[in-house]
Amino acid sequence: MYQLTDEEFDRVVEDTLAAFPERFIEAFENVAIVVADEPTPHQLRSLGRTEAESRGSELLGLYEGVPLTERGSGYGDGEVPDVISIFKGPHERCFATREGLVEQIRKTVVHEVGHYFGNDEETLRAMGY
Repeated sequence: MYQLTDEEFDRVVEDTLAAFPERFIEAFENVAIVVADEPTPHQLRSLGRTEAESRGSELLGLYEGVPLTERGSGYGDGEVPDVISIFKGPHERCFATREGLVEQIRKTVVHEVGHYFGNDEETLRAMGY
């Protein structure tokens, strides 16, 4: 288990987002990207998991919202923003080195942003995320 300070973890997430091509950044609309220590029980239940079932199968990130490919023309008018959550605790429990941890944080951010753009799990895994 390797741990980063909250500031270091946030910086990896921010640096990953800053490395996205400008056309992707410009397409971000009505979405918040947050770092949380752990997934909430509600987030786990939304995936059909309990806290007990999640042990040994860590949830590293989660996209909650309506992907761009499914939004209608009026989407976003007064809507609560979509949320991409990146979970610090599960990342740290899964990796023993700084390099491995940082690489996985980057992959998780790209993976969850990929969901925002309408990619499914199979497609993202095939792309290495």
